[in-house]
Amino acid sequence: MSRSAAPSPGPEPIETAEDLSSIAFSFMASKALFAGLHVDIFTHLSDGPMTAEALAQATGIPVNRVVILTNALAGIGVLTIEKDKTIANSPAAQSFLSRASKYDFGDYLRYQIDQQMYPFLLQLNAVMKDQLDEDAIASYRHWMADEAQASVYSESQHAGSLGPGRTLARKVDLGAARSLLDVGGGTGAMTISVCKAYENLHATIIDFPNVAEIGWGFITEAGLVDRVRYIPGNAVEAQWPGHQDAILMSYLLSGVPGKDVERLLANAFDALAPGGTLMLHDFMVEENRRGPALAALWQLQHMAFTPDARSLSVGWLTETLGRLGFTVGDVDNLIPAMTKLVVANKPGP
Repeated sequence: MSRSAAPSPGPEPIETAEDLSSIAFSFMASKALFAGLHVDIFTHLSDGPMTAEALAQATGIPVNRVVILTNALAGIGVLTIEKDKTIANSPAAQSFLSRASKYDFGDYLRYQIDQQMYPFLLQLNAVMKDQLDEDAIASYRHWMADEAQASVYSESQHAGSLGPGRTLARKVDLGAARSLLDVGGGTGAMTISVCKAYENLHATIIDFPNVAEIGWGFITEAGLVDRVRYIPGNAVEAQWPGHQDAILMSYLLSGVPGKDVERLLANAFDALAPGGTLMLHDFMVEENRRGPALAALWQLQHMAFTPDARSLSVGWLTETLGRLGFTVGDVDNLIPAMTKLVVANKPGP
């Protein structure tokens, strides 16, 4: 792992009306992608190209609607339309959007992003102007208190986190660790990936009760019931077990009020055993605030339901960790162009 991830140079400032239009209309591209997922176009195309008529029959969608939708998807590069007008998946759609693929994360986009994250953004204007009472702001806390919403969010997030969990397990050496605390660990996707990579590791996950109940099913399915336990509760308020060899916070710090971030980091210092490892995975922008663009956009999305969230940067985070007593080790990209991983250690005895 590199000592520090290469800083993003940031995008060039836009200069034309066409550039502005492409940004303003990008929501249409997103909705086209979601619509294709909801009617399973990418799965139907996984065995090979099809005509619009055959695809209409397979999906049960009128052919004119299939033609218009697939034109849009081809226009953004998700599908291809051949000279004979047959329709095919792009390489990325074949690998990641078909239910037949091992690496499919379509459910994450289909349910969490489309059905939950997009509605969050409808309140962004009011949040910016402080026009909503705290209880009126839809948030993770509200979601997780609702069994149906917790299920949609948690199950789709699980599919999207297994791959990053495997990447984290490769980047951080936890061979000497015996205990892992996954704070705000959701359904345990990252815990599952890390525990499968390190067979001597036992883990504790803290997350909301409805999430813990769903996550226990995934833990059982993974065959890890003897190595993983849940503490049901709000990670900001729950009591954490101590003497942990490793602590993971993934997507947690960007989703809580800024006043809670330093307190969570201090809690981690207290809960770690001497020499223990802290892993922070989240949306982080560069200190010059010029990117990565996807990290900045995700921070904006989080602000729509956490108005007092802070913009996390690698520089601020490493400075804060040092002030709390941590020794910051490696900083690296985890999901390219989107998330970073900061690894720090509590000094040993």
